[in-house]
Amino acid sequence: MQIEVKVPSLPESVADATLLNWRKKAGDPVLRDENLVDLETDKVVLEITAPDSGVLVNISRNDGDTVVSDEVIAIIDTEAKPKSAPVSTAQKATAEKAAEPADIKSAIKSAPILSPAARKLVLENNLDPAHIQGSGRDGRITKADIINYLDKRPDSESEPPEAVRITAGTRPERRAPMSRLRARVAERLKQAQNTAAILTTFNEVNMKVVMDLREKYKDQFEQKHETRLGFMSFFTTAVVEALKQFPIINASVDGDDIVYHGYFDIGIAVGSPRGLVVPILRDADTMSFAEIEIAIRDFGRRAKEGKLSLQELTGGTFSITNGGVFGSLLSTPILNPPQSAILGMHKIQEKPVVENGEIVIRPMMYLALSYDHRIVDGQDAVLFLVAIKDALEDPSRMLLEV
Repeated sequence: MQIEVKVPSLPESVADATLLNWRKKAGDPVLRDENLVDLETDKVVLEITAPDSGVLVNISRNDGDTVVSDEVIAIIDTEAKPKSAPVSTAQKATAEKAAEPADIKSAIKSAPILSPAARKLVLENNLDPAHIQGSGRDGRITKADIINYLDKRPDSESEPPEAVRITAGTRPERRAPMSRLRARVAERLKQAQNTAAILTTFNEVNMKVVMDLREKYKDQFEQKHETRLGFMSFFTTAVVEALKQFPIINASVDGDDIVYHGYFDIGIAVGSPRGLVVPILRDADTMSFAEIEIAIRDFGRRAKEGKLSLQELTGGTFSITNGGVFGSLLSTPILNPPQSAILGMHKIQEKPVVENGEIVIRPMMYLALSYDHRIVDGQDAVLFLVAIKDALEDPSRMLLEV
């Protein structure tokens, strides 16, 4: 029986997608749920798996082709016998090495042994294995080592590509096409600047009480909930309470209408090897501190692995971005359309402040709220930011909802 392999249904916000690379070729045997081809959308990379076991008898769309929802891209015959001879491990290794750029091949050759998954990540991110500490047996570099290395870098795209060796007296250049994600991010940010009247207001918050609470309860919290107590749970909860007071900040523009959302889906910006993504905490008002921390750490881990789903990246009524983890002291975040506001967190820095007529040293953080001035008045924006500040400086407000 012949079975069609189709592009999965894409959300309305995703018009089409690109086939990255086929893992199989026509005539190869395939197993049910085996990955056949990687599909890149504007938001994530998905795997299209085999709906049943058999032989891949026909591939109708090639690497780099643009496809749409439910389009047939291949045929599997569940009763056919494979026509192509099995490829040996040695042949696969030879083919992989031939496909590697020359400079990366030499770097891999001189580096400690790489696992297959680690080799793939090294090539995808154009990394020099000599810079990565292996934790495996005999110094073997594992996939986890690569992910940890990428996680510790401020921005994998901010450094010059490893393929460009800069030496005195040379003027090297390297041209690379934008990924669909990077191109889509650029398009959306430009759209936000062109259509919304973006204004940013600032304030600063004394983080001493929050930091003292974390220090006092971090061990008990981690022991009970099996996750660390971070800042994001405090900020997310404070944002939700402030949104309840100022529902216009949680609204969006649709043509000539203002859409007020009676729910709180908070987007949390996280970095990934492919760029910034914003997974959504659905119904954040119903989540405990522990549930928020667990969800955000899970988002971060799966963003690095490319395992976030389209549904997790779609929607949202408000966003939070934390440039402070990279050392940013102050910034003006850009809206994530169709949302009307976004909160920017920044680096905590000790500063002299005046309390009760005395100068004291306190851990301070600048907060930035960018908002769409078409529907959000300056007064509401300022008071919303003050509400967040008050909640963080006196967390009992969040418990009492005052």
